[in-house]
This record gives sequence, C-alpha cells and structure tokens, in this order.
Amino acid sequence: MPTRIGDIRRQDLTEAAFLTLQQHGLRGTTIARVGAQAGMSPGIVHHYFKNKAELLEATMRRTGAKLSKEVIALLRKATTPRERLYAIIEGNFAPDTFTPEIAHAWLSFCAEVPVNPQFARIQRVLQRRMHSNLMHCLRQLLPLEKAIAVAGTISVLIDGFWLRRGLKDEAFSRQQALKQMRDYLDQHVPETSNPEA
Repeated sequence: MPTRIGDIRRQDLTEAAFLTLQQHGLRGTTIARVGAQAGMSPGIVHHYFKNKAELLEATMRRTGAKLSKEVIALLRKATTPRERLYAIIEGNFAPDTFTPEIAHAWLSFCAEVPVNPQFARIQRVLQRRMHSNLMHCLRQLLPLEKAIAVAGTISVLIDGFWLRRGLKDEAFSRQQALKQMRDYLDQHVPETSNPEA
C-alpha cells in the first residue's frame, strides 16, 4: 500500500488513466481528461508523469499487476499441475477485468505496440510471464515439444478472447471463454502428470 503522497497521487492518476482509456480509447485519452477524471490539474499530472506515454505505460503495468494478483490468488487454491494451469487461465478472465471496456482499452494499447517501444517492452514482459507460468505447469503434464505447442495455443486463445471481448462481441462472455478453454484442455492436456514429461 502506498504511503507517501507522491505514491498515492501516482496511483490515483493511473486509476484515472485506466478509467479514461475505457471511456475514450487510447487516442482520446489526454492529460487533460485524465486530470479531470482524477480531480487534478494537467500541471499536477505532468508533475508525476512527464508525458502521456509514461502515464499510459504505468497504467498498463498496473493493469498487468492486477491480472497477476488474480492469478496468484487462484494458484494458492490449486493443488495439482492441471489445477494450477486452469488457475492461470481463469485468472486471465477475472470478472472485474474481462469486461468489454477494459478489453477495448487493451486493444487500443496493443494497436500501439508496433510503433511504441515502451508498450512493446511491456507486452514482451507480459508474454514471457504468461509463457513461463504455463510451461511450469505443462512440463509436468506433457513432453517438452507438446508443452511448448500447447502453451503457445493457450496464449493465442486468451488473446483471441480478449480481442473479441474488446470488439464487444456478446457471444464471447467470460463463461464462454472459460468453457472453450476447458474444452481445449480436455482435448490436449492430461489430468495427471506424465512420467515422460
């Protein structure tokens, strides 16, 4: 928990930026709008973040940390590699995060990744973390080559569901996403550890 006023202000501003992203998208998120959302002047926003890119980078890092917290909470309840694998998947579809508005903000962020080195770096960190977490579970259940392939497919499926949610496709609810992920696991991942893994 932040205790210094500067840490609290930075947290308030990243939360305001997150809300502004949901309402206006990346291009419509301005320092002035973020300041208004937080009840602060643009000058105060600039005091804590030198530009919009730095503010948005902090905001996306905070969003990633929120998802990680969900995953960790679910992992604490899991007892088998298969349960831990599903905990990682379920945490990426947390009810408070997997909403059309947040997914739309994520899409706006992803659209900038090819041209924004800071965003690209965040995306690489998130992808590596996801791959590492998945592989830790899958290596206990599958041979290495199969584990790598399944980890890649799970990542692509999660991204695909976030994409469809960001496009506000009502057919891709949290429940539908989790059902399809369970169906995929049932077809490709055994319930118990593989002695050859």
